[in-house]
Amino acid sequence: MSRAINVNATQEHVLATCTKHKATVSVIESLHSGGTRVVFKNAHDAAVVAKAYGSKLLTGEVTRTPMRLRHN
Repeated sequence: MSRAINVNATQEHVLATCTKHKATVSVIESLHSGGTRVVFKNAHDAAVVAKAYGSKLLTGEVTRTPMRLRHN
């Protein structure tokens, strides 16, 4: 399993869920298309939180917000 998941929830809710399950977050970002993308330190934490969210996991393509400016 990947260390990254996309969830139909706010960053605050995702962080609270991660704290509850003692899952360590590496990176978290709001998705431009709605929801939150979270990358965990390991795949086990990702699996635990993914199971907790169940049907709230976003599948398919999502639109991410650019984190850096592009250099052309």
